[in-house]
Amino acid sequence: MKNFAAGIVLIFVLLFAYTKLAGPLPLSVTSTITTQTDTFSVEGVGKVSAPPDIAVVNVGVAANGTSVKGVQDELNRKINAVSEAVKRAGVKSEDIQTSNYSIYPQYDYQSGVSPITGYQASSNLTIKVRDIDRTNEVIDGATAAGANQVGGISFDVDDKAKAQNEAREKAVADAKQKAEDAARIAGFRLGRVVNYQESFADNRPPIIFEKAQITDSREPTQVEPGSSEIVVTVTLSYQIQ
Repeated sequence: MKNFAAGIVLIFVLLFAYTKLAGPLPLSVTSTITTQTDTFSVEGVGKVSAPPDIAVVNVGVAANGTSVKGVQDELNRKINAVSEAVKRAGVKSEDIQTSNYSIYPQYDYQSGVSPITGYQASSNLTIKVRDIDRTNEVIDGATAAGANQVGGISFDVDDKAKAQNEAREKAVADAKQKAEDAARIAGFRLGRVVNYQESFADNRPPIIFEKAQITDSREPTQVEPGSSEIVVTVTLSYQIQ
């Protein structure tokens, strides 16, 4: 018994001496936390009809000549005339942008040696019409001044933020109603929203352009803007309680 007690005392003495020399004994604690949360996701859609208030029109001119200088001068004369006509129709200078300017040679491939027979040049203007009611007038003014290419006509809403917010509100309300109906029918309770996603779509009608070809006709152009539809789709993810 005395030997056992002496052994216990010796062990404590040795431990005391070790901690003084090597520091305290390390203590390791492992903690594991397991969580499991059930979620439920639902999609909602909101749509708002937004009448366009601006038009974007692309017009162009082409010129042919026997020299680069000649064709360039002719092209510049024509495109400047178109630009001035568009300005007279109420479009500001900052809303007229050159979107293409090119000059390239033409070859005679019939002779076998492909000599240059002349040059062809073209230039395009992208025009933003802020007074949408004057779109037809702008097109007719451009063609009367020499534009022989018209295309890429589109209508848009200059400030979409208001329409997008309205569509977003409708989409969220639609998603919430669907979630509440599903919870009532399936017998569970909705917790807080833990995730939100949204996407936008802009559905525009096809452009109606009655003057398909540029001719000397005096009939006025009729371009109808129609109406754009802003569509927002949202996905709400709820915790299930």
